[in-house]
Amino acid sequence: MQGIADELRSKGKRIGLVPTMGYLHQGHLSLVDEAKRHSDVVIMSIYVNPTQFGRGEDFDKYPRDLARDEEMASQKSVNYLFVPSDKEMYRDEHLAYVEVEKVSSLLEGEFRPGHFKGVASVVAKLFNIVKPHAAVFGQKDAQQAFIIKKMVEDLNFDVQIIVAPIVREPDGLAMSSRNVYLSPSQREQATVLYKSLRLAEKLVAGGEKDLVRSRAEMVKMITDSSDGKIDYVSFVDPKNFTKIESAKDLDEVQSLLAVRFGKTRLIDNMLLKTGKR
Repeated sequence: MQGIADELRSKGKRIGLVPTMGYLHQGHLSLVDEAKRHSDVVIMSIYVNPTQFGRGEDFDKYPRDLARDEEMASQKSVNYLFVPSDKEMYRDEHLAYVEVEKVSSLLEGEFRPGHFKGVASVVAKLFNIVKPHAAVFGQKDAQQAFIIKKMVEDLNFDVQIIVAPIVREPDGLAMSSRNVYLSPSQREQATVLYKSLRLAEKLVAGGEKDLVRSRAEMVKMITDSSDGKIDYVSFVDPKNFTKIESAKDLDEVQSLLAVRFGKTRLIDNMLLKTGKR
């Protein structure tokens, strides 16, 4: 892969990387479209990274279908698929990792200790292997996108990070490879996540500054409308990803949530414009 990247760069080609864990859906394919707008050659990586899964999480059960992924990538005219093995990515006695401090311990980091250490490390490795000029990530994993941008900034990676909008089902549910785990009843209930974010959007745009109150309204909607078990519903300042309880003096806030439906854990988020009054 490094040899191919060197050859492409020697020819003056601009490389765009779309990192994925496979089991592709339209959300992933939208990232390919975005990558094409910023590059001459699109490389998609497919790798279910073991270091970002904690004990008891769904690494072994994570959906995989490489033949299906290859066909979908081909239809999107992806130029190269990079599909490494665990042995290639993590040699014996692998000791070097990357960790973005502070923000990695919030929200997802509270419920998935070590997750972002695994994410940052594998993305750093992909950057060194694929040598992209630009890499595209989805807004659905908002905290991940912020952490990767921070890593790139602090460690001087020569990579442009592009964050593409969330792609949703017609009923608002954010597209995710894990959606296939949901039973029909859970799938129907899961639409409350988007509805609760829209509720927060309406409240904040209407001038509500008290985000504790907005959070309470979101929690009530989720618990009244579903059997979902809430890990968190929170608001952050998108400029620095710190938790906030007031929208005062801010033009924009970000609402994030994680809810479990049975054994399936879904995340979602939305950037909210404030109604300054």
